[in-house]
Amino acid sequence: MAVSAELLRLLHRIHQQLADLQERLARGPRQIAVRQANAAEAEQALAAAQQAVKQTKMAADRKQLDLKSSENKIGDLKVKLNGASSNKEFHALQEQIAASEMANSVLADEILEALEKVDQLEVEAAEARRQLDASRTELATFRDRVAGEAEGLQAEVERLMRELADAEKRLPAEFRDDYQRVIRGKGADGMAGAEDGVCLGCGQQIPINVQNLLLLGDPVRCRSCGRILYPPE
Repeated sequence: MAVSAELLRLLHRIHQQLADLQERLARGPRQIAVRQANAAEAEQALAAAQQAVKQTKMAADRKQLDLKSSENKIGDLKVKLNGASSNKEFHALQEQIAASEMANSVLADEILEALEKVDQLEVEAAEARRQLDASRTELATFRDRVAGEAEGLQAEVERLMRELADAEKRLPAEFRDDYQRVIRGKGADGMAGAEDGVCLGCGQQIPINVQNLLLLGDPVRCRSCGRILYPPE
């Protein structure tokens, strides 16, 4: 049973090209998934930034309400101060007013800091929005590109599958089952060239008797890696 070395080389080339095309077809969805994850992460970052703005604004609003309430309280105390019936009451009201005004001064500083923090957080939220828009645009553009490339790649796969089927018909019937079994298990790695008595798939030395069979055109497999061997051109 002899098998043409040219046929084996052709089969190996087709399997390698198919493996490359199928990897490229599979790579597109994986890369899309990465960009989808980036967009989802950017969306979460924007939501967190917006929530930080909202919470800081609410805290500033509460402090402003507290300040307004305290200012009203001071106004009431000043009215009472004008109507104080004794020096003791007068001084006590003065101390309350002074303490409240000191607390209001601290509160006003805190409000100013909170408003400045809001401005900073709004800038960060705007940047998070920009990054989300950019990641969504990149995702949409890349998805369209992958879809366009996939159409051409799939057409090439179908062409090679037809070429492979035609080539496999030329294999001797008694060798075809062994060939199919190796290809099912190893794919494009199921075949390898042999050069200078070495399997180019695994780099191991090929026994002399196997080399002789190879030169006679008999189908042989590497005893180290199990690949179907073919001689160099």
